[in-house]
Amino acid sequence: MKFINNRKMKNINKLFALLAVVAMTFSCVEDDDFAVPETSQAVIDAPAGTIDLQAVVNQYRTNSTPITFGENAGFIEGYVISSDEGGNFFKELIIQNKAENPTAGVNIKVDVTPLFTRFEFGRKVYVKLDGLTFGEANGVYALGFGEDFNRIQESRLDEYILRDEETVTIVPIEVNVSDISQSQENQWVRVVDVQFPNTELGKTFASEQGDTFDGDRLLQSCADFFAAPIVYQTSTFADYRALRLPGGSGSVTAIVSRDFRDDFFVLNSNSPEDINFDPNTRCDFNVVQCGLANGPGPITLLDENFNNGINNQPTEPAGWTNYIEAGSIRWTTYFNSDRNSPGTRANNFNSGDASSIAWLITPQIDFDAQDGEVLNFFTSNSFADQSSMEVLFSNDWDGTPAGVETATWSAVADATIVSNSENFRNFVSSGNVSLDCVDGIGAIAFRYQGSEADGGGSSGGANGTYELDDVKITSN
Repeated sequence: MKFINNRKMKNINKLFALLAVVAMTFSCVEDDDFAVPETSQAVIDAPAGTIDLQAVVNQYRTNSTPITFGENAGFIEGYVISSDEGGNFFKELIIQNKAENPTAGVNIKVDVTPLFTRFEFGRKVYVKLDGLTFGEANGVYALGFGEDFNRIQESRLDEYILRDEETVTIVPIEVNVSDISQSQENQWVRVVDVQFPNTELGKTFASEQGDTFDGDRLLQSCADFFAAPIVYQTSTFADYRALRLPGGSGSVTAIVSRDFRDDFFVLNSNSPEDINFDPNTRCDFNVVQCGLANGPGPITLLDENFNNGINNQPTEPAGWTNYIEAGSIRWTTYFNSDRNSPGTRANNFNSGDASSIAWLITPQIDFDAQDGEVLNFFTSNSFADQSSMEVLFSNDWDGTPAGVETATWSAVADATIVSNSENFRNFVSSGNVSLDCVDGIGAIAFRYQGSEADGGGSSGGANGTYELDDVKITSN
């Protein structure tokens, strides 16, 4: 493969510049858009010593320390997947090692803007490694000078980033929200079956009060109401920052990255055109959504604080159902020292379960016998670690353990469940969750899901803890 050697053309370019001035005297140009420079002036052979970016990543992972390359370190090759044309990227060039099915990507720090006029989306490039440092910046792989990843100066751009004559179609990795992980960082993905939730509709991409550097908007999976959303992030300097988020649902193509403090995954698109939504279709969730009440009612239908349970034994208050759908763990009574009282929790840490699904279900209540029912409870977690807890309602469950899995269960959409980022000592209120719109004889279920399919232990992927206390249902 060949790439452009612009440095050999300095003298010729001076002559071209003079001719351009003369030409402009006799003509005018109405199109002021940036154009990609011609690449047919000169080509030379691809550089010797070119290595796969994945090999550099593997070397870094082996030692977990930044790698500073010496002389004659060679080049890495990759394909450009970022574009600063819309203003959502600034002085950075993100490349991945393959046009299709990539395995690695890197964020190259460059003190040049704009970059899209030379390194457009899909352009193959070679990056000289001599003197650069490879490591992690803000949670993703990066290349720059020194461990602070100082940018490549404009005067050295042609020396360090060589522009191949090949431009290719980048095929995005198709993923669901729940699939996004470190393995896709700095890579071009298509996240399918998503929407901006109702709480985000009407907002701009990045022009709301409180949007200091970026606008963080949640993207919700249509496949699972309780699945953790991912943040769709737009710079407050983006040209389209004041546009409204689209309604509907569909797919989003973007680069997987991390937020500035490396706390969570984010998606960064090149432009609003990377969102492909059907404006007439929203996610069809099977949910109970009666809204929030002003407060609990004066009549108590259920009040359970789990104080009568036995420590480290299954939680089984009178009329409640403690059921294992998969795995070996149950909801278990424990003593919470921060609250100085018992509670119940589900935890599959060191269980060895490839899948743990544990249910704790309230006694059945006749929701036709009164009105104004309100649900309250408190949740906490001790490092949820991608395990999850859901709050569900059913009015066709027969009240038996055998009937749990055959009943129809709907998500209680308005209930707040503790987030994974919450301090482990804090218990978070569900809010005053109205159940006034449900009918029949029904029950509330708290369902825990986790997994140690990856080997578990302290490095297990979804083997965390959820804690529950003070479950109340009141009415008028």
